[in-house]
Amino acid sequence: MLFHNLGKGKARAGAVAAIAVTVALIATGCASDGDSGSTDSAGGDSSNLSITFLPKNLGNPYFDTSDKGGEKAIESFGGTYQEVGPAEASPDAQVSYINTATTQGVGALVVSANDPTAICDALNEARDAGVKVVTFDSDTDADCRDIFINQADAEGIAKVQVDLIADQIGGSGEVAILSASANATNQNAWIEQMKTYAASEYPDITIVDTVYGDDDDQTSFDKTAALLQSHPDLKGIISPTTVGIAAAARYLQTSEYKGKVALTGLGTPNQMRDYVEDGTVTSFALWNPADLGYLAAFAAKALIEGTITGAEGDTFDAGDLGEYTVGADNTVLLGDPFVFDKDNIGDFDF
Repeated sequence: MLFHNLGKGKARAGAVAAIAVTVALIATGCASDGDSGSTDSAGGDSSNLSITFLPKNLGNPYFDTSDKGGEKAIESFGGTYQEVGPAEASPDAQVSYINTATTQGVGALVVSANDPTAICDALNEARDAGVKVVTFDSDTDADCRDIFINQADAEGIAKVQVDLIADQIGGSGEVAILSASANATNQNAWIEQMKTYAASEYPDITIVDTVYGDDDDQTSFDKTAALLQSHPDLKGIISPTTVGIAAAARYLQTSEYKGKVALTGLGTPNQMRDYVEDGTVTSFALWNPADLGYLAAFAAKALIEGTITGAEGDTFDAGDLGEYTVGADNTVLLGDPFVFDKDNIGDFDF
């Protein structure tokens, strides 16, 4: 599978490679003694490879893909996979699922958080019961999980989206942001970086508004329409959410704004293919969400088995993605995002 590297808004063909980068953990348990079924100091069973994925919400194409990556990984090492989650991505909607998984005695939870703090009490109760907690895509506060699997750093994600929209609108004009939920930690970090980077590198671009579609298709569609009505001089929209960018593209595709208002952000090739091929969208960016879920599952396995403890420099195997190394900030960085456009989007299927 081929991706395009991101550099000053330009896509350049390159081979997909999983890049091992620094990882870090909060040490919540000591390494096991290697005996099957042994229990670590946090009360976890090192042979309990029952791993539950809890995305922000079910029915989201992005998480459908990432969780399938997790399922593939778990099947490869003989664990038990389960996916649960709410229908809507609200701050506290995940709490009951965390509590149920704790009661069930799963080995690990892999969670994309709707809010950095709302689920912390439930997660820490799970950890006290010996459940390892891995966050991915969207993090919690660091003191209520063991490790965070980050798709890419906030600065890189912000930079590529601003570069893309700047290239598409000629470096000047009004731009709006269509985000997911107002409490999403990843979205908010990217948006702050976007504003800082745009002000520094593109002084003729003005970010006039930020609205939230709550990772709901119809809400995002309606927010797109409202943005265009509220800002008649709008030249571009950045939507750093797979649900939002597809809904915005659907609105633009059959409206008078097609070809007049640029759209970029983060999306999957399958959901964006028609919009790119018909010219509604020129280019957008993303990482491979299947790899993100895959890596998260192997991190969960390493935590359960005690092969990583949180010490900087610890390493763990991530199957087809290779070896990852423990570093600072309790974070595993999957790699840089990539650009998709009309020239390469046909090469992808996710």
